[in-house]
Amino acid sequence: MMKKVLFISLGCDKNLVDSEMMLGMLAESGYEFTDDEREADIVVINTCCFIGDAKEESINTILEMAELKKSGDIEMLIVAGCLAERYREEIQTEIPEVDAVLGTTAIDEVVNTMNNVSRGIKENCYKSLEEKPLTGVKRVVTTGGHYAYLKIAEGCDKHCTYCIIPKVRGNYRSVPMEHLVSEARELVEHGVKELILVAQETTVYGTDLYGHKALPELLRELCKINGIYWIRILYCYPEEIDDELIQVMREEKKICNYLDLPIQHASDSILQRMGRKTDSRKLETIIEKLRREIPDICLRTTLITGFPGESEAEHEELLSFVERMRFDRLGVFTYSQEEDTPAADMPEQIPEEVKEERQGQLMELQQEIAFEAAQEMVGRVVTAMIEGKVADENAYVARTYKDAPSVDGFLFINTDRELMTGDFVRVKVTASYEYDLIGELEDESA
Repeated sequence: MMKKVLFISLGCDKNLVDSEMMLGMLAESGYEFTDDEREADIVVINTCCFIGDAKEESINTILEMAELKKSGDIEMLIVAGCLAERYREEIQTEIPEVDAVLGTTAIDEVVNTMNNVSRGIKENCYKSLEEKPLTGVKRVVTTGGHYAYLKIAEGCDKHCTYCIIPKVRGNYRSVPMEHLVSEARELVEHGVKELILVAQETTVYGTDLYGHKALPELLRELCKINGIYWIRILYCYPEEIDDELIQVMREEKKICNYLDLPIQHASDSILQRMGRKTDSRKLETIIEKLRREIPDICLRTTLITGFPGESEAEHEELLSFVERMRFDRLGVFTYSQEEDTPAADMPEQIPEEVKEERQGQLMELQQEIAFEAAQEMVGRVVTAMIEGKVADENAYVARTYKDAPSVDGFLFINTDRELMTGDFVRVKVTASYEYDLIGELEDESA
């Protein structure tokens, strides 16, 4: 009887794509899957170590599964992903229950690794961080089938002073365009209607392969695929956004008027110490340009508060910038002191309580902005994608073009009509509740 695998994917959506690839390889080899650890013979954990909280979650999950291995409830424990790449020796030494460790560029070895472990061979598999991105793998999509992430590149060349990613993922390597178009077609054939483009940075896609920014070309090719309704772009470094990208967003109706701009801060001195290639004036200029050229664009950003040496004045600069820019969506992380990064050795590390206080101030300000923006949506008619039904109610959960999965809000629709996940409907917004909207189908609102 084929072994049952419990697969645990932690961290970001880019990591999720790796998990879906591994699931696809295991499925083709005949493995079965379970969500119940009591039924599992094998556990695979795809880990994250981007910040302290993610690292702690990964370690705790490994230790929890190691207890199951120790008690004999599971037969095999495999650890993959960023934590496995970064702390390979520590995992092998400190957690002997782990049977195999796979680095970030060795996920294509998951089946061979399982076979070797089943023969009693403990294996730790690592490859060069300059390996070409894995292509041609049939993924098992875990997002419900109506949307999927399309990872267009691996690694990063930016080397921000707070970030460990280049050391665990390597330098920037774009996936060839023909592979991405082929993968997108296959996803659509299996019911995917929304493609969400992800990478450590999407805006410089193609520079290593084609000698220029090829994201606009890729977007035009993806828009030609019948069956795609929405294309969403995440992780755009603002200094890399150019007129060609703006133009293609304006011209191609399938592309959501939504951009994620991880600016991290708005004080020039902090941005410089972070190793960012922009400043406050340039940030303000590109934000104003995006809103001028694409009036209904939804802008999301992420910030880091409590970076080493951040003064009260620099924090106030950031608060003032957020108040002026009025981002539609915003998340705030407290700075995480990651070993082997330049920022970890910088003087004037900020106490945790100060970081958290500043985080709270930013989120309180953004809450006011977001609640006001939600209220301004009342009365508008919008297109929404159905995410599912509310249990025991005649209501559905949906997302608008302004809402990326997992990170943004929802639109709740009251209706007696039967709708299916992935359906697109026109909805009149009738009310807002904090970050979320409430509405009814347009043809029922008369």
